[in-house]
Amino acid sequence: MDLDAYVLAHQHEWGRLDALSSKRGKLSGAEGDELLDLYQRVATHLSEIRTRSPEPTLVAHLSSLLAKARLRSVGTRTLSWDDVVRFVVSTFPAALYRTRRWWISTLVVNVVVAFVIGAWFVANPRFESALMSPQEVDQLINNDFSSYYSEYAAGSFAFKIWTNNAWVAALCIAFGVLGLPVIYLLFTNILNVALIGGLMWAHGKASLFFGLILPHGMLELTAVFVAAGVGLKIFWGWVEPGPRTRVQAIGEEGRAAMSVALGLVGVLFVTGVIEAFVTPSLLPTWARIGVGVVAEAAFFTYVFTLGRWAVRRGETGDVAARDRGDLAPVA
Repeated sequence: MDLDAYVLAHQHEWGRLDALSSKRGKLSGAEGDELLDLYQRVATHLSEIRTRSPEPTLVAHLSSLLAKARLRSVGTRTLSWDDVVRFVVSTFPAALYRTRRWWISTLVVNVVVAFVIGAWFVANPRFESALMSPQEVDQLINNDFSSYYSEYAAGSFAFKIWTNNAWVAALCIAFGVLGLPVIYLLFTNILNVALIGGLMWAHGKASLFFGLILPHGMLELTAVFVAAGVGLKIFWGWVEPGPRTRVQAIGEEGRAAMSVALGLVGVLFVTGVIEAFVTPSLLPTWARIGVGVVAEAAFFTYVFTLGRWAVRRGETGDVAARDRGDLAPVA
């Protein structure tokens, strides 16, 4: 093939396709037909060049031109406020409600385990010395635990807490398909809380511990348990897919889990604000804990009202049908 002659013979078609692909506004019917016709021609040109004289620069140029034309012909998916409202009102609460048995079970088991570990630690004070020296214990219960919530500027502290908790939640969902890493993350998190709580309780600081941990901790730990429960549901979709193939089961549960992960970003933002501005505030203990109770109650109300209504309408927490792609029929 004489490549120079080939380019000279067809460059006007390539230029026209580029012009149609770059045109602002809607194409007319005739222009749309012309775009599709030129797309097919240029695809043929690219195939011939690759077969007979694969010049890398020209191949890359035509590939880019075809990608641009394909994007223009099929249109783009844009985010609108309707999508945001649908996510907040239907997709996210439906995903939470549909997986409620998983994350509520995770919540209950972890809270029970935390109290059992804490109570055992209080009942067996001899193990305290194996963890910390007396000086370190004194520093923790009389200074470090309470100062942790006020040693940073509230705004930066809220952002730090938000990103850290979002990261833990994301790990629970990302490792969900493997199962065991989620259990490990949960155990290390609960063990840390239980041991600190046990130390504070054993030294007569239980009211300080609960007064500082409960305002933000109720909703914060609930969000982590939601992420862990949803992650474990992905794992179960792989173990027991039911009538679906394993790929379909993991795909459906994984897409719903991404909805949960995105929604939890907002939930954890709220917990970060509470932890930065309410927990270290001068409000009385009952008022600070009351803020945490209201936030937790609002979350459960959100799940069991909007979530239940959305599921009754047929929502599953999965992405919209137009965004899922096509599925091959399964017998």
